[in-house]
Amino acid sequence: MDFFDGTDIDQNILEQTNPVFNTAKMTLFQLADAGNKNAAAISEKLGLTREGTQNSRTTTASPEQMAAAALLIETRYRTMGILAENSGCDTYVDLPCGYTPRAIEFAEKNIPFIGMDLPAAISEAEPAILSLLDDEKKALVKFRGVDATNYASLTAALEGVEGSVCITTEGLVMYFTESEEKALCANIRSILSKHGGCWILADPESTFVYIAALKAVCGDRFMEIVTKARSQVTEKSDVKIGTGKLSLRIKTAEEDMKTALRFLAEQGFKVVRIIIADDMPDLVSLSKLDADKAAAYSAAMKKCAFWKMTVSESGSRMDTSDVWSKDFDASAELRDGIMYLALKGRLDTMTAPNLLAFYEKNKEQIHGVHVNCRDLDYISSAGLRVLLIMHKGCEKGVAIAEINEVVREILEQTGFDQVLAVV
Repeated sequence: MDFFDGTDIDQNILEQTNPVFNTAKMTLFQLADAGNKNAAAISEKLGLTREGTQNSRTTTASPEQMAAAALLIETRYRTMGILAENSGCDTYVDLPCGYTPRAIEFAEKNIPFIGMDLPAAISEAEPAILSLLDDEKKALVKFRGVDATNYASLTAALEGVEGSVCITTEGLVMYFTESEEKALCANIRSILSKHGGCWILADPESTFVYIAALKAVCGDRFMEIVTKARSQVTEKSDVKIGTGKLSLRIKTAEEDMKTALRFLAEQGFKVVRIIIADDMPDLVSLSKLDADKAAAYSAAMKKCAFWKMTVSESGSRMDTSDVWSKDFDASAELRDGIMYLALKGRLDTMTAPNLLAFYEKNKEQIHGVHVNCRDLDYISSAGLRVLLIMHKGCEKGVAIAEINEVVREILEQTGFDQVLAVV
């Protein structure tokens, strides 16, 4: 079979490959709920609704949960924007950019902006956001579909960029496995080594910001809402969250902090914790609370921080110049209802849709799949998801063979070695 022959990649294929981008729509609506007029305008253009963005298969967002989420999102969004602007860098890179109006806000300040996200998100967000800018401001904005673990996709998105870059990351690493975190760190470090600048990360302590928001809004019922909210996010993204080394958990916060800082040092970064309260503006969401609750939240933000990272000369860094830049290729042969696949290069968000589209086109003939991984250099959660879709869709499932150490480690970290047959 010609692997790429007639395999059309539509929005449905992109969404199946990596549905995590649906949480970005949730975030956009929460930002609109916090009073951001540009976010409300984008939501209207996309036809988003409260029910569609906030509710999941088994849970419905309550008014108090929405109020707490709006407080969290406004805190993170506006404070990170201030830190990025104050970084003094020449270009602002938002990874992932989601559907938020950052492009509009930075273009209006004449700051070049690059929004990077999953192709499925970019295909919807770009036209909606650009429609709200005039031609002069549009020239300052660029959107690109990327896989954050794919160095080639990131460097292609930065083509033509000169001078230093400020990269901000909000709501990403909570969905990443440890191997994906390592790839992300390697890629960003290589970019900063070339361009100069910094990386500002909101994610490690975001749980504590959310807890503070819930306490301010919900009082003693906050843990009940935490459990509910976690279920909603997991169901929206269809990913188990908070499994990597850059996600701090409530019960093990002190040890997790040490682990995360040590991990980043090993990846070649110097880390500075920036206390949120020091740069947090007056928040619309906070003004809706009574004085005591608002004061308690502001006090909590004196203990929570975003992390600003610059390149260090030390650390056992991953090389991005070889394995991360290899192209994806595949061959397929159907014998007696079994599809024999041989995969080469990287199977990630940028390439996994090709595999899923090929499978969807031929699945009526396929009763089982055998995957040769001898030349597969890397597989991300998107690639694993496609293998799982095929595994569930075939009566004989998916078997994988000749896996190398990199792929084996990823399978073991994610538990997929217990789901797929390893032969």
